[in-house]
Amino acid sequence: MELSGAAMFPVTPCFSSQAVQIKTGQLLKESDKEAGHQKAVTSLAKSADWSQFLTGSLDKSAKLWDSRTLTLIKTYVTERPVNACALSPLLDHVVIGGGQEASAVTRTDHRAGKFEAKFFHKILQEEIGGVKGHFGPINALAFNPDGRSFSSGGEDGYIRLHHFDPDYFHIKM
Repeated sequence: MELSGAAMFPVTPCFSSQAVQIKTGQLLKESDKEAGHQKAVTSLAKSADWSQFLTGSLDKSAKLWDSRTLTLIKTYVTERPVNACALSPLLDHVVIGGGQEASAVTRTDHRAGKFEAKFFHKILQEEIGGVKGHFGPINALAFNPDGRSFSSGGEDGYIRLHHFDPDYFHIKM
């Protein structure tokens, strides 16, 4: 069997993405460097249909990209470094998590670290809610494939499974 349609997306510390044909090494596309992150990229998540991907960064933002053109679609800004991000397979929602630097966690109150998962409307870019529970930075986020729950993993050593209330599916923007 011959691999002919794959492409890889190497991520530089300041996120300039390149699509490279694996078989030939030919550069297919390169993202706009000006639209990229200004600090290290910490996470990458794809949409269910692979048409978009989301990146999280220490620059306190998450960015939604078009997978085919590598153009920036939306930016979600928060007040803390983003360590993890995920795209809902069911609704137009993005979840991001992070918190202050791990080295500073022991020197401050856990409430000051802002260790909660924040939900944003994917299209409107507005924050629509948050889920608390961790007492350290969130380093991993993932939606269940059915979109009815998500999990978060934190530097506190816990993995939390969050099931959405029925009201979540009727949020009006």
